[in-house]
Amino acid sequence: MTKKKTNPRRPLVAGNWKMHRTASDTRALIQDIVKRVERVAYADLVVCPPFTSLPAAHETLGRHSTLALGAQTMHQAKEGAFTGEISGPMLREFGVRYVILGHSERRQFDNETNEKVAAKAIAAIHYHLRPIVCVGETLSQREANETTAIVESQLRESLTGFPLDQHEELVIAYEPVWAIGTGKVATPAQANEVHERIRKILIQIFGDHGTAIRILYGGSVKPENAPDLMAQPEIDGALVGGASLDARAFFDIIEAVRPARASDHD
Repeated sequence: MTKKKTNPRRPLVAGNWKMHRTASDTRALIQDIVKRVERVAYADLVVCPPFTSLPAAHETLGRHSTLALGAQTMHQAKEGAFTGEISGPMLREFGVRYVILGHSERRQFDNETNEKVAAKAIAAIHYHLRPIVCVGETLSQREANETTAIVESQLRESLTGFPLDQHEELVIAYEPVWAIGTGKVATPAQANEVHERIRKILIQIFGDHGTAIRILYGGSVKPENAPDLMAQPEIDGALVGGASLDARAFFDIIEAVRPARASDHD
C-alpha cells in the first residue's frame, strides 16, 4: 500500500477533456462525476470541456458545486479580429475559473510559444482566471539529458511578466510529452525529480511564495499509477487526460490525492 505524504498545499485534480464530448454528452458525464465527488472536501476539482460544451457544463453544475469549470486555452486579447479564438471575458460569462495554457498539444499543433503562454497567463490573471501553465520535454529531449534545461526555459519564459503578487492564482503542470496519450508514464521518482527542479525555479521567481504554488503531474495518469505518483512530496495533484472522461476512473484518481491522516504515519 502506498504511504501518502503530508503536504501543506491543497491538492488539485483537473480533467482535460480535449476534443471529446458534445454538449449532451457533457451533461451526462458531469452529472455522473458530481454524484461521486459531491462530498470531496480535501481537494480542488476542475473539469475542462471543449468550448462548445462550456454552456452545458455551466448549466449542469449550477451555482453551487464541488467542481470548478476550466477551459483548454484562451486568447490574450479582450476582443478583436481573431477568428476561432476565445477571450477571457467570454470564458468568465460561463463560469470558467481555470484555464490550461501551453499544453504540449497546443505548443506542437498551434505554435503556442513560451511568449504566447506568458501573454495569456498575464491576461488570465487580468480576467480573474487561474492559469494552469504546462511545461514538459519530448522523448528525444529526455534521452539527450535536456529535461532540466527545457523545463527551466519553458517555465521562466512562460512566466515572464507574470504579476508576482498573484502567485496564489498560479498552477504549474509538468507533463512529459512522451507520456501524454502514449500509455507511458514517468516513474514517481522521475516525476518528483522534475517537480523538485520546478519548485526551485518558482522560489527563485516568487521568493518564499514559490513554496505555495501547486505543481501537478500530467501524462497518462490512471487509477493504477495515481497513488504512487500522488504520494511524492512535490506532486500536488494531477492534470488528467483520457481517464477524466470516465467518471469512476476520475474519482479514483481524485481519491489518490486524499491527504494522509496523522494516524497514517504513526
